[in-house]
Amino acid sequence: MATIGGFAVRGMSNPILSALQNSLAEDRVLVIVQLFGGNDGLNTVIPLDRYDLLSQFRPHVLIPSDQTLSLTGLPNTALHPALGGLQDLWQDGKLSIVQGVSYPQPNFSHFRATDIYETGSDAGVLLSTGWAGRYLSSEYPNYPAGYPNTAMPDPLAIRVGGFIGPGLQHMGVSMGVSVNNTNDPLDLTGNQYIDPVTPDCKGAKLANIRTVQRQTDLYGDVIEAAAVSGCNLSTQYPTGNEPGAELAQALKIVAQLICGGLRTKIYWVSMSGFDTHASQVEASDHRLGTHATLLQGLSDSIHAFQDDLQLLGLEDRVMGMTFSEFGRRIVSNASLGTDHGSAQPMFLFGTNVIPGMLGNNPEIPTNSTYNTNTAMQYDFRSVYASVLKDWFCLDTSDVNDILLDTFQPLNIINPGGCISTDIHALNQRAGDDLLQVFPNPFVERTTLRFTTFGGPILLQVFNEQGQLITTVLNKEIAAGTHTVDADLGEQQAGVYYARMQNGSRQQVRSLLKVR
Repeated sequence: MATIGGFAVRGMSNPILSALQNSLAEDRVLVIVQLFGGNDGLNTVIPLDRYDLLSQFRPHVLIPSDQTLSLTGLPNTALHPALGGLQDLWQDGKLSIVQGVSYPQPNFSHFRATDIYETGSDAGVLLSTGWAGRYLSSEYPNYPAGYPNTAMPDPLAIRVGGFIGPGLQHMGVSMGVSVNNTNDPLDLTGNQYIDPVTPDCKGAKLANIRTVQRQTDLYGDVIEAAAVSGCNLSTQYPTGNEPGAELAQALKIVAQLICGGLRTKIYWVSMSGFDTHASQVEASDHRLGTHATLLQGLSDSIHAFQDDLQLLGLEDRVMGMTFSEFGRRIVSNASLGTDHGSAQPMFLFGTNVIPGMLGNNPEIPTNSTYNTNTAMQYDFRSVYASVLKDWFCLDTSDVNDILLDTFQPLNIINPGGCISTDIHALNQRAGDDLLQVFPNPFVERTTLRFTTFGGPILLQVFNEQGQLITTVLNKEIAAGTHTVDADLGEQQAGVYYARMQNGSRQQVRSLLKVR
């Protein structure tokens, strides 16, 4: 008996043999890294070509431009100096950045915004199912009845280091198990079921609870069996008091369980502390402070995890994704911090992401106020659609059913055997002027001229707080250049954003309405 990753485990097989066996499996694994609190995207992925304006609006927190980490191929974009591990993944072609991720009518409450991202709902809709939970329910429609079984003997999902949130639930059923205390192998064999189940609603609920409890007992056995001694090969995980040690421990367990043979589809881990209203940076050195410590822990932990997967021969099976419930505002506050905002960058990592940055550096309006947010470029559910379509290989109708609407997938994941795709053509068009606005500034109305390459076209106008004001156009249009009128006569004077999306291609233009 040995203690590995906090588990009391028995050595059961050779870890290298286990890794080799696992590498033959066709199952793909998604690792979700949740950043609680609302990460400041402008200090994470830094738009150097907007630096003069950022210096004006963010004097209390902005990172010195000569101290940022460069991204090969993106001379106008850099990373926070604490993100050295992610910079290495970028150099290795294992990192994708999606800029400006948000949704219409963003909510600035931690609880509601977290719920929106986990369930994949519209801002005004309350859902009792999570987007990942709906996926797992569609993949395993009879769950929990009859599970575990020979076809799927393992947990569908595992939450490491926290409780099962809405994202992994479906109609009141947790679609996975939670490992909150890794010293507990989930042994529930001592439970006895003496009282009979009554033939009413209360009895049905009790029967379901007992079913889940029995499953948890069995899943505890397979989790313990998978925690094979020596199944982590990387020595780079942060430990002790190093930044990110808790996240590193969770990711280390994830690598260990994948290596140990589990066919679990989704692992969910998290890191808290990103609500940086104050002391985000140190006054004497903006490279240091709470945010820098958090980002270093995130970066070092993900880098170590990817190193572990490579050494174990598992990295082609695993892809990771980060998200936070919202970003921060453009203008910093007087407490060396930033306040709740809307759009944020998301990271995807692994050998099967399409490396590069999708989207543009955020627009920074010259007349930004305290209420001005970075504009939405991509709906977060387009990222989810990409994961479902190109990683889990679902067809479009199934993706739409799971996300409860149609969201255009993005070219961010190499689907391998699913659908052949290439980001090269997209990169070739990156400098094209696809959206023009005239007149700008305007008083009542303005004209949007847009170029489409065919297929669905979405034109929206948002206010400076990221709220959707109007959808100007949402339909299939033939390739070519077109114009459409935007009437904002009833809106107040101020900053607005026009957003165009045509597949993975998008552009945002700032508008100024004057009296």
